[in-house]
Amino acid sequence: MDSLRRILALVMKEFVTILKDPKSRFVIIGPPIIQFFVFGYAATYDLENVRYAVFDESRSALSRELIAGVEGSGKFRLTGYLEDERQVAEFIDQEKARLVIHIGSDFEKQLQVSKPVLVQVIADGRNPNVALIALGYLGTIVQDYNKSLVERGLVQLSGPGLQLVERSWFNENLRSRWFIVSALGGLISMVVVMILTSLSVAREREFGTFDQLLVAPFTPGEILIGKSLPGIVFGLLDALIFAAGAVYWFAVPFRGTIAALVVSLLCFIVAIVGIGLLVSSLSMTMQQGLLGAFLFIMPAVTLSGLATPVENMPMWLQQADLLNPVRYIIVALRNIFLEGADLYMVWPYVWPLLIMSCVNLPLAAWMFRHRAV
Repeated sequence: MDSLRRILALVMKEFVTILKDPKSRFVIIGPPIIQFFVFGYAATYDLENVRYAVFDESRSALSRELIAGVEGSGKFRLTGYLEDERQVAEFIDQEKARLVIHIGSDFEKQLQVSKPVLVQVIADGRNPNVALIALGYLGTIVQDYNKSLVERGLVQLSGPGLQLVERSWFNENLRSRWFIVSALGGLISMVVVMILTSLSVAREREFGTFDQLLVAPFTPGEILIGKSLPGIVFGLLDALIFAAGAVYWFAVPFRGTIAALVVSLLCFIVAIVGIGLLVSSLSMTMQQGLLGAFLFIMPAVTLSGLATPVENMPMWLQQADLLNPVRYIIVALRNIFLEGADLYMVWPYVWPLLIMSCVNLPLAAWMFRHRAV
C-alpha cells in the first residue's frame, strides 16, 4: 500500500510538471495536430524486388515466356507457383507476394487463333504506391510481349493480344492517403512519447531535483513506473484520437478490432517509453535529452516503411531494422485498418515490441541508480 501511494505521488508530480510547463503542453497538442494534417494531405509518393507469385493454369511455352519476361525485367522477384486458386488469398493476406499473376488454361490456344487473352493481376492494395508502380511495370512488359509475338510471327494480332485485368485487394481504388493516414497514430504518438520521456529525468538533473528523487524512499521500479505512466497515457490518447481522425475525417476504413488497435498501440508506446527513459537517464541536460530523442526518431521513421518499402533496403539494413519498433506498429496499424486484422493476426508484430520493453525498461531503471550525476 505504501508503495502504491509513493507511485501515485510520483505519477501526479509528473503530470503536474508536464501540464504546468507551456513547452510540454505544446509538445502534446501542437506538433501532433500539425503533423497529422500535413502528412494526411501532403504525403503522396523506383521499385526493386517486388514479390510476385504465379498461378499458371496454361503451363504452356507462351505462358512461360511471359513469366520469363516478368522475371527478366529486374523489377520482380518470384516467390512461388500456385497450385490452386485458394492459394491466392494466402499469398496476398500473408504478404508473401505483392502481386499474383493468374494465367488461364486457354492462354496459348487463344493467342494462336489471334483472339484477345485476359491475364488477371491481383495486387495488394495496402501499399498503393508499390501496387501502382508494379502494375505500370507489368503493363510495359505485356506491351513488349505482344510486340515480340507479332515480330516473330507466332501470332497474327490485329488488336491488343494480351490484356491485363487489374484488381486490388484491401484498397480497391489504391488511395495513397489510406496507406499513409492509417499509420499516423503510431508515428505521431512515438514523437510525443519520445520527447516527453527523454526530457523527464534530464529535467530533474538540470533543475537539481534528481538528487532529492534518489534519496527519497523510492525504489528504481517505482521511479520507473512514475516516469512511464504519463508518457503512456498521453501517447495512447494521442494515438487513439488520431485513429478516430483517420476514420471520421479522412474516411479511412477501419476493418479490424478495437482490441487489436489498443493492444498494439499500448505495447508500442511502452517500448518507446523504455527507449525515451533510457535516453533521458543518459542525458545530463534537457538539450541532450532532446537531441537524443531526435537521434532516435529520424532513423526510426526513415527505416519504418512508412513511405518506402523495407524490401527495397539492403539486406544488412533490413536485418538491423528488426530492432526498430516503429516498423512493427506501422505494419500492424495498416493491417488493422485495411485488412481487418484482429489480435491474433497482429501478434507477430506485438511480441517483438514486448521483448523490446522487457529489455529497455529494466535497463532504464538500472541507469537511474548507476548513472553518474
